[in-house]
Amino acid sequence: MPSAKTRPARPARAAAPPLPSFEALDQTHRQVMLTLAQLATLGQHLEAEGVDDAARQLAAEICAFFDGSARAHHAAEEQFVFPALLSGSDTTLIQHVHRLQQDHGWLEEDWLELQPQLKAVSEGYSWYDIDALRAAIPIFTELYRDHIALEEDIVYPESRRRQS
Repeated sequence: MPSAKTRPARPARAAAPPLPSFEALDQTHRQVMLTLAQLATLGQHLEAEGVDDAARQLAAEICAFFDGSARAHHAAEEQFVFPALLSGSDTTLIQHVHRLQQDHGWLEEDWLELQPQLKAVSEGYSWYDIDALRAAIPIFTELYRDHIALEEDIVYPESRRRQS
């Protein structure tokens, strides 16, 4: 092994991204809840008014959030929150984390069903399926609410405790 004096300098590289704070994760949860309320409002609006400028704008905002911030939030949890909890010996906690990981898959699957409908609305098309939206919105909303409750009531507090 070369000595420190003869070792070539390491190439410069970008700094690692900062760990997400729990405040940032909690803020995303608050935004999820607001966006789910907007999604319900959009469904009602489409039932009553169809596609108009207000529906287009709201659908675009909902798509942008779930395509971007929500996906990034899930990735951050998978990378920074869950691994330490899965490496422990608390089998109940491990089961909760496995459920949350499964939820991430189901939420993505549900979103992939909703997104084309909402994208069509955001672009002013009327070929969306109101029956599909009527069925999908409550399922997506309920799963997200249950998911967030489990994270905030059990998983995040334990993760905070372990990081202290």
